[in-house]
Amino acid sequence: MGLIHNLKQASRRAAVSTSLRAGQPPHATRESLANWTRQHLGDRRVVIVSNRQPYSHTQGPNGLVSQRNAGGLTVALDAVAQAIGGVWVAHGSGDGDREAVDAHDRVGCPPGRTAYTLRRMWLSPEDHERYYAGFANGALWPLCHIVYVRPRFERADWEQYEDVNRRFAEAVLEEIGDEPALVFVQDYHLARMARYLRAARPDLQIALFWHIPWPNSEVLRRLPWRDEVLDGMLACDLIGFHIPYYTQNFLHTVADSLEARVDLEHHAVVREGHRTLVRDFPIGTDPDEIGEMAERPETARAIEEWRRDLGLGDASIGLGIDRMDYTKGIPERLEALERFYELHPEWREKFRFVQVAVPSRIELSEYQAVAERVRTLVNRINTRFASNGLPLVHLIERNLDFPTLVPLYRMADLCMVTALHDGMNLVAKEYVAARTDLNGALILSPFTGAARDLARAWIVSPYERDDLAGTIAAALTAPPEDRTSRMRDLRSVVYRRTIYDWATEVLDAARTQEGARPRDGSAAEREVTEAPPRRQKGGAS
Repeated sequence: MGLIHNLKQASRRAAVSTSLRAGQPPHATRESLANWTRQHLGDRRVVIVSNRQPYSHTQGPNGLVSQRNAGGLTVALDAVAQAIGGVWVAHGSGDGDREAVDAHDRVGCPPGRTAYTLRRMWLSPEDHERYYAGFANGALWPLCHIVYVRPRFERADWEQYEDVNRRFAEAVLEEIGDEPALVFVQDYHLARMARYLRAARPDLQIALFWHIPWPNSEVLRRLPWRDEVLDGMLACDLIGFHIPYYTQNFLHTVADSLEARVDLEHHAVVREGHRTLVRDFPIGTDPDEIGEMAERPETARAIEEWRRDLGLGDASIGLGIDRMDYTKGIPERLEALERFYELHPEWREKFRFVQVAVPSRIELSEYQAVAERVRTLVNRINTRFASNGLPLVHLIERNLDFPTLVPLYRMADLCMVTALHDGMNLVAKEYVAARTDLNGALILSPFTGAARDLARAWIVSPYERDDLAGTIAAALTAPPEDRTSRMRDLRSVVYRRTIYDWATEVLDAARTQEGARPRDGSAAEREVTEAPPRRQKGGAS
């Protein structure tokens, strides 16, 4: 009977999956992006640059072990890199990374079926302290997220940030030599890199995608090196953000800071004869890959193991997957969960929560404080409400690779994304992509970029504890047809805009922007001279 039941269940899942995919809107795929690259980029090499690498190597008992790093950005960009080939330049942080590379610090990725080259950069402890923990995450990160953590501005951090950006540029230049190339830079760690690339190779096409929020101009006035950061970014042909609000904020910041012609109608900046296009491109996932992973037999087995190992039984499951970061709203989520158990004692035996909190920037006191607060809240909830020695909340403080996360997505009856401020948050879209069964509920903060796309989620402010607790109850008790309708609509959105749609649009905008780049003495350059005076720094504006 068990075998027959399993075969029927597998057949039903396959039929549902086929039906769902047949009904999905047309969307870009890995193959279509690869075809677009061959057709439109020709002999230009594509170089992706990021601080974090997509794969790392660690020393295991039987030698080197490769791991696909979790995290929405690296997972999504890995799919893009596999489609377009080329080179990815990133910091090698694994304890076995140096042993895995060749004499030129290169290793093929993905492991075992090379589609692109990973060029690893090596950063010293001082680099990590000042460039990464110092300026990037002690200054830019809190400044851009506006969640009431005071930024720290240290000249030594800024100087190290500048130096590391220069070294990343040098690594890129080594990789491309004299070849034509399109360099695709990722995020706030590398805001100055394009200026070094442009000085060495004026012919390069350079795009920067800023994956975190861009605050209003008044906030950026606090940054002592604001003009230098903007100068580096404006060396790009294209700057991308997730939502229009960040694009508008950036354009107004430039208008308030630099001598430049800011074209709000066409979303462009002309400065010193160079035109930079500024656009919004909401990022997506690879729903086909995630959905296929969610339906594998090994995923079903992994779900059974999670339930057994954590003692979950047949309880309904809530899920949070985040870095242990003060912007992610984990304490607010737990406080709402505590309130939910207070108001709904009938759920104490029927609903358990799994919180994956990946350690992050543990050398910074703000991150140590949020980790301690999270542990305290988890212990308090379990002490107050757990019975039979089985915790209601399981806190997992370790890095899980992406294949390990997919069973959690599939297992969870609801997923909570309660960020206080987030550029996009791909956890929300990954969860939806994994729900090929049309089950599950997504509770989403309105302060994420994802909330603009996923309007059919249960959207509630993480600052409203009672409202958030009430939303947990509403999502768990919603009629099955309501949950199915919401998930069907959410999946339609995720399919309409995949990571490959995003990559095609960004790369195409960068490719075509070169043709509009003003040269010396052009009308665009004269516009700069004729531009109205900028507002004064300081004082009222």
